[in-house]
Amino acid sequence: MTMMTPQPLDQEDEEMLVPHSDLVEGPQPLVEGPQPMEVAPADNDNTGSVENQGNEEPQASRFTWTIENFSRLNMKKLYSDVFTVGSYKWRVLIFPKGNNVDFLSMYLDVADSATLPYGWSRYAQFSLAVVNQMHNKLTVKKDTQHQFNQRESDWGFTSFMPLSDLYDPNKGYLMNDTCLVEADVAVRKVIDYWAYDSKKETGYVGLKNQGATCYMNSLLQTLYHIPYFRKAVYHMPTTENDIPTGSIPLALQSLFYKLQYNDTSVATKELTKSFGWDTYDSFMQHDVQELNRVLCEKLEDKMKGTVVEGTIQKLFEGHHMNYIECINVDFKSTRKESFYDLQLDVKGCKDVYASFDKYVEVECLEGDNKYHAEEHGLQDAKKGVLFIDFPPVLQLQLKRFEYDFMRDTMVKINDRYEFPLELDLDRDNGKYLSPDADRSVRNLYTLHSVLVHSGGVHGGHYYAFIRPTLTDQWYKFDDERVTKEDVKRALEEQYGGEEELPQTNPGYNNTPFKFTKYSNAYMLVYIRVSDKDKIICDVDEKDIAEHLRIRLKKEQEEKEDKRRYKAQAHLYTIIKVARDEDLREQIGKDIYFDLVDHDKVRNFRIQKQMPFNLFKEEVAKELGIPVQFQRFWIWAKRQNHTYRPNRPLTPQEEAQTVGTLREVSNKAHNAELKLFLEVERGPDLQLVPPPEKIKEDILLFFKLYDPHKEELRYVGRLFVKSTGKPLEILMKLNELAGFASDQEIELFEEIKFEPSVMCERLDKRASFRFSQIEDGDIICFQKWPPPETDEQVRFPDVLSYLEYVKNRQIVHFRALERPKDDEFCLELAKNHTYDDVVERVAQHLSLDDPSKIRLTPHNCYSQQPKPNPIKYRSVDHLIDMLVHYNQISDILYYEVLDIPLPELQCLKTLKVAFHHATKDEATILNIRLPKPSTVGDVLNEIKTKVELSQPNAELRLLEVFYHKIYKIFPTHEKIENINDQYWTLRAEEIPEEEKNLGQHDRLIHVYHFTKETAQNQVQVQNFGEPFFLVIHEGETLAEVKARIQKKLQVPDEEFSKWKFAFLSLGRPEYLEDSDIVSTRFQRRDVYGAWEQYLGLEHSDTTPKRSYNASQNRHTFEKPVKIYN
Repeated sequence: MTMMTPQPLDQEDEEMLVPHSDLVEGPQPLVEGPQPMEVAPADNDNTGSVENQGNEEPQASRFTWTIENFSRLNMKKLYSDVFTVGSYKWRVLIFPKGNNVDFLSMYLDVADSATLPYGWSRYAQFSLAVVNQMHNKLTVKKDTQHQFNQRESDWGFTSFMPLSDLYDPNKGYLMNDTCLVEADVAVRKVIDYWAYDSKKETGYVGLKNQGATCYMNSLLQTLYHIPYFRKAVYHMPTTENDIPTGSIPLALQSLFYKLQYNDTSVATKELTKSFGWDTYDSFMQHDVQELNRVLCEKLEDKMKGTVVEGTIQKLFEGHHMNYIECINVDFKSTRKESFYDLQLDVKGCKDVYASFDKYVEVECLEGDNKYHAEEHGLQDAKKGVLFIDFPPVLQLQLKRFEYDFMRDTMVKINDRYEFPLELDLDRDNGKYLSPDADRSVRNLYTLHSVLVHSGGVHGGHYYAFIRPTLTDQWYKFDDERVTKEDVKRALEEQYGGEEELPQTNPGYNNTPFKFTKYSNAYMLVYIRVSDKDKIICDVDEKDIAEHLRIRLKKEQEEKEDKRRYKAQAHLYTIIKVARDEDLREQIGKDIYFDLVDHDKVRNFRIQKQMPFNLFKEEVAKELGIPVQFQRFWIWAKRQNHTYRPNRPLTPQEEAQTVGTLREVSNKAHNAELKLFLEVERGPDLQLVPPPEKIKEDILLFFKLYDPHKEELRYVGRLFVKSTGKPLEILMKLNELAGFASDQEIELFEEIKFEPSVMCERLDKRASFRFSQIEDGDIICFQKWPPPETDEQVRFPDVLSYLEYVKNRQIVHFRALERPKDDEFCLELAKNHTYDDVVERVAQHLSLDDPSKIRLTPHNCYSQQPKPNPIKYRSVDHLIDMLVHYNQISDILYYEVLDIPLPELQCLKTLKVAFHHATKDEATILNIRLPKPSTVGDVLNEIKTKVELSQPNAELRLLEVFYHKIYKIFPTHEKIENINDQYWTLRAEEIPEEEKNLGQHDRLIHVYHFTKETAQNQVQVQNFGEPFFLVIHEGETLAEVKARIQKKLQVPDEEFSKWKFAFLSLGRPEYLEDSDIVSTRFQRRDVYGAWEQYLGLEHSDTTPKRSYNASQNRHTFEKPVKIYN
């Protein structure tokens, strides 16, 4: 699963692919709150790409659907005629007025899905188009791919094109009220992977996917298949006392051992637990590149001080030299940096060599961008990068994802990008190498693995093509499946770009179909040819610590025992034997309804061929009850879903085999036989043979209810005559209960408990037959009359007690501002109304007005509060507050409001941080105004709550996000749509100097930043409070610095360590004191003023503020972290 964020999407995702049903089932995206209108399952691993589907060439065809009288269609949805492609039947489904959206909705549908056999699956690439009949180039066409199956038998585009465009007679999509729809469909045959054995077919095994861990699986397979790396992992010191879930080295050793020796796919849970990840992390798709860096850093750290220290550097570390060389004076500045992987541009580059050319491209620093060369002042210069050395294992990260500033979103680059089987980095006389490079090393590389991403920017699937021994044979590692592949599949088909498929239907239109290939290479691993023998080395058992071998072999044996047990299961029957002792033990403690939990009774694993009489001897040995004293009853499931002993086994049945008996007794095809063992004891408690049972005899079970103790317990069973009456057994029941023989008691029949409790008073004067009492029925009884309803007795009779038991629900309440800690628990009922629940919470908190309680439900997947609280009386019952998809939570979050919730719902509350002109600390204000209010009203409200530097001070409201200012709100903007969940809202006084800007003055953004280096990647990290500053024409940096120091009140000693840089799109250009600052802020072609700023580089010593955006109710996709 991947997190979806509410922002514009790139081309292949903008229309959001979905089945046409209202909701996609399964765990929904883990982030709640504003979401796109539709989401496609992002890491749906049976949603293969073309590469998943075997090597057959696809069959393709075009279907054209002419829809007349389109605007007069009044049905919600319309199907086309059925057409056949690849021997499969298809049809197009449209919603002419939109599927609950203002867009035409259009899907490809499996026409015969209702009649296909269970477990069917078919894969297709397809495009759907609405033809523009005036200008063909304006035809709206969208393409995608999908694995169709029973749950997702249609797939397509809910927001295909705006209805306003479709129905506009001037746009050309409807001519003479006729619409032309085209469907291009290409089908590949699907391999039956159910019966596929990866080990048998390839010699390798796959890794299981935990939810959205295919990105990790592809990386782990790549690292495992670098034998030198695997050997180093095996040699990391671990002990028999280590636990895999708490030790990354041991978990990785265990995983690699299983990949090497297992016959079936391997689970990764131990490893992710050793990372400190919970289930939520495993359902969050992350970035392969990021995980690669973090994992290697962690291993590098864990290898320190061991025999394998330095392995990561030896394998993956290379060095390059950053240089700036003046053109007109003899001055050169160089800096050596290491890298563990290289990020190569894809956009604008046709292949890897073009990316390397771009990497070492020389940049000219001239004009406004001159270089300040110490004693030489500003100089024209050349700036670039050259490589000092490359590592034995070269990891190339392809920049398939980029930020599109024009569209303000991340996009995936699906352009064609080629990479060679052999990569020569000494080409053109070593043009990539620095003068210091060792030219005796031959930098010729051979391709080892290709990591592929299939899908769009918001999610997709990862898998890897690897040739483990660098022979011509490639393998595809796709989670649990490993398949043999040829070199064309691993290379050319992963270049990206477009795929052309020829038509199979000649005639109508023979132009080939073009599909964008959303599956393409994302990371490449090359191995230097001269180091090949050292890296592709032998790794055998002697490399694995003895304690690890013993532990893993034992694990393997246990697994094999389980497998054998499972394999032989068809030869055995599990017989579950319930006895009186079990009923006494369980009723009133573990269970309240029916008689027993069969999973907690004694069970026997018996061969099906064993005669039942021999089984009775087994029971005699095990339980000490001789055969002649045993009588077994068969349980039956009744129509009302209760489960009761139904009848004793006949002598004929006891002569049969256990297997035959199970088939007779159990209509469901499971391997269990459930029995009740009746054992009778005489007055002296000695065993006696069971009494003969005739048709008139009925076996009844009795439960006693005590309203004072609120206790229900099993007291025994009796045979009664069907013609007899309850009156006749009252003395016997009093004896079972330990009551006086003349104690008045009332009897109730426990009839059922699903979906609601049914327990009815039994007429003591009517016969059992008249009351329809039969074998296995349960009679509850209690003293009568019941106690008066008062504070001491909550449930005076058995019915009210059973109702209570059925509906009771312990709820853990947490304060919303402390969402991790349980504050208190309340015992409530699932059928409590909204008012009942808030009343009980208010009562617990000693609050007079329950309407001031606001509750927020719990997200079972993210283990966090849901983003939206429960509106006043918007749910009927407690159970509705606790249900989250198919789970029932037992957690609710509460807030105590200062005004009643119904009033609050008519208001908009904004959390605003007010920054005083002279004080350091911000004041956090909750501004509450009617929803139609404006920003101007907010600012006026703030003025009444804070101390201003002067009475007439003007205020403004800013939108701040991750320490950058993104917006100054106009005072007339309505507050209803302002979001303070994602962004921080900041109010501040407008400085006087900003009110009187000169003609050539500029108002610029000023942000604090540090530079963080993660291996070779230098990243700018903003922190602290951003601010605006007026700069004047001709003003030098020295003058600007003086004003900044005064504004921020930074001591001289600290301020002298600060560096100042002009940053554009995250790239710093450092400034000297003599530089004219205003010349840097002339460019107008940058998208978003916040992307050009004056940066103050210094260490981050500021305390984290409590209103930071990262602490709001919403969670964002987290960076990859390995905690241990």
